[in-house]
Amino acid sequence: MLESGLGEITIEDELKRFLLVLCVSLAVAAIPRIFGWFRQIPYTLMLVIVGTGLAWLDVRLVNLSPELILLIFLPPLLFEAAWNSNWSHLKHQLVPISLFASLGVVVSVTGIAISLTQLAHLPLTTALLLGACLAATDPVSVMALFKELGVAKQLSTLMEGESLFNDGMAIVVFSFLLEFALGTSDLALQPVITRLLIVVGVGLGVGWLLGFAISYLTQRFDLPLVEQSLTLVSAYGAYLLAEEFGGSGVIATVATGLVLGNFGSRIGMNPRTRVFVTEFWDFIAFFVNSIVFLLIGNQIYFQDLSKNGWAIVITIAAMLLSRLVFVYSLSFVSNRLANSQITLPAQTVVWWGGLRGAVSIALVLSVPVSFPERSDTIATVFGAVLFTLLVQGLTIKPLLAALNLLGDQPIRQQYMEAIARRTALQRVVQYLQQAEQRPGIEPEFYGYQMSLVKGELSSIEREIDVLDDEYPNVRAYAQAQLKSELLAIEAETYAEFIQTGQLNHALPLLLEKEEDV
Repeated sequence: MLESGLGEITIEDELKRFLLVLCVSLAVAAIPRIFGWFRQIPYTLMLVIVGTGLAWLDVRLVNLSPELILLIFLPPLLFEAAWNSNWSHLKHQLVPISLFASLGVVVSVTGIAISLTQLAHLPLTTALLLGACLAATDPVSVMALFKELGVAKQLSTLMEGESLFNDGMAIVVFSFLLEFALGTSDLALQPVITRLLIVVGVGLGVGWLLGFAISYLTQRFDLPLVEQSLTLVSAYGAYLLAEEFGGSGVIATVATGLVLGNFGSRIGMNPRTRVFVTEFWDFIAFFVNSIVFLLIGNQIYFQDLSKNGWAIVITIAAMLLSRLVFVYSLSFVSNRLANSQITLPAQTVVWWGGLRGAVSIALVLSVPVSFPERSDTIATVFGAVLFTLLVQGLTIKPLLAALNLLGDQPIRQQYMEAIARRTALQRVVQYLQQAEQRPGIEPEFYGYQMSLVKGELSSIEREIDVLDDEYPNVRAYAQAQLKSELLAIEAETYAEFIQTGQLNHALPLLLEKEEDV
């Protein structure tokens, strides 16, 4: 009975802490709606700032354990990003993404390790672990800002694709280096490469198999809640299954999300279900990010940061320099080999936008207590992560503006709103014309309503004409929107035939073939 009572008290205390974290996160989300100036700061960075402020006041919310990040928080974040990723865009950037996610990780680890051993005189094992922890990029806040500003799709796809795949590579490299640091394995080239191929291959295999299995399963029924639940099961199931079979859970989750988002949602879900599932994952991503980024800031211990100040400065400089080297050099290679057309301004944004976050924190917290330099390693990684989130994250928008890479999302929104208002008022005019002879409607009242609507229509038409003249790209955006709607209609029609048994596979989309040509 005593043990049962203690368990209930613990659960109640943890629930109170969790609700406190959630309340603080939601309060931060509401701040920009109350004070307009705060809209300049991405929501995730606001959470880090608030968490850091609470840490400065020595107000600790909950402990952020590596198991909490890697097993609870990471799979849904990865799955949501993969679900919303467009494979047709990703495949056009596959060469630079692959280079950044593989060779880029090696360059990052090597550059940070050499700098720390030579300048901070850290042991090689510690320096390598630090490099592996900080090789994983986490540009969630940057991607949120890109979507808000309507940054070019190529740049968004490149950064998102790198983040999706290099997290898996960084975690695999970290596991090798941790075993080396603990003396449980040798750092020989051939075994490392062999194991790396096995880990990546098993991860991809598990992810693809699970993704396609669920895709074909959802063809057999139309139950939105069940299909939504299956995506949640697949996010965690892919991660756990891959880890169980010796593969990368991160890569498996990404592969499953890509298959379900680009294939399964088209052939196995009707449009209403697809929207329902997408909105569900948008909520999950918001919910998890709200907790993770607040807790990252709240885990800072300023006395440890000041004690390791020199190592943190060297780490930040090495991290930025090594990323600069591989982004510009590998972009040059990719432009030559695959005609990727990554411009110098875009390369600059990719370099500066390589933030570190939840994955880096989870990796360094997973270092065993027996490791001699564990506390210093944790402090150094936290300092570097804090720099990337607050300094790089807060300056990415001015950098985009200076490089003329800010998108035209506000103009697009204004244009689409004008189109929507015009369509709505045109329908009102049609209805009024049908209601002209309705009994009890006075001609004066009818005439006033018609003139009011037509006057507003004329005003909207002038607004659309001005936007067309001043921003020619907006018209291309409207055409792209229409084309995506036509593609969706074609895909949904094929899905209906598959569900009724008249087709056994999805046919190639005509407009996508035209795009490839």
